[in-house]
Amino acid sequence: MSGIPKIVSAEEWQRERDELLRAEKEATRTLDGLAARRRRLPMVKFDDSRYVFESSTGPTTLLDLFAGRDQLVVYQFMDNGPDDHCPGCTHFTNNVVGLAMLADVDVSWSTVSNMPLTQIEAYKARMGWTMPFVSSRNTTFANDCGADGGFMLSVFLRVVDDVYRTYCTTARGVDRLLFVNNILDLMPYGRQQDWEDSPPGWPQHPTYG
Repeated sequence: MSGIPKIVSAEEWQRERDELLRAEKEATRTLDGLAARRRRLPMVKFDDSRYVFESSTGPTTLLDLFAGRDQLVVYQFMDNGPDDHCPGCTHFTNNVVGLAMLADVDVSWSTVSNMPLTQIEAYKARMGWTMPFVSSRNTTFANDCGADGGFMLSVFLRVVDDVYRTYCTTARGVDRLLFVNNILDLMPYGRQQDWEDSPPGWPQHPTYG
């Protein structure tokens, strides 16, 4: 039968699972080491006064996005023009959950885009999103972060009233944060995307097809 994983005895399955587990544990230790290195990265100061974002409650500064907390995560949502919304950014934003739990450990979240605020608000309502989402249009924030018209995730630390950027990532660095993708990576068929290394006969399709 094609299109399903190989069927083996319980003993063989356990041997193969144990071998994979050793590789998973090694990868976990590697990721723990990378996280430790992130916590030791030097910081770069961001001048809060350079950025005034548009929000549903009025002009908002970078410092305001911290909402009184010391740590801030910012996701730069791509601006593809009027009535065009990046499917990858949309998929990512659909995966943004647990903000109350982040707040409990002193972390605030904000999604930012160069889209006009009216477009952001309309798309938020359409998608049912409730996270903070502000417009960086007419600011240099996205370029100063190095987003260059793309998407990016940045981490900031507030020390009194000074703001420092401590980390950033894009592409697969952002991809690995998604709940749905992480669950699909555990599934027999994976994400079913055509770039994946899957056995012959596995269902696959273009990433955003």
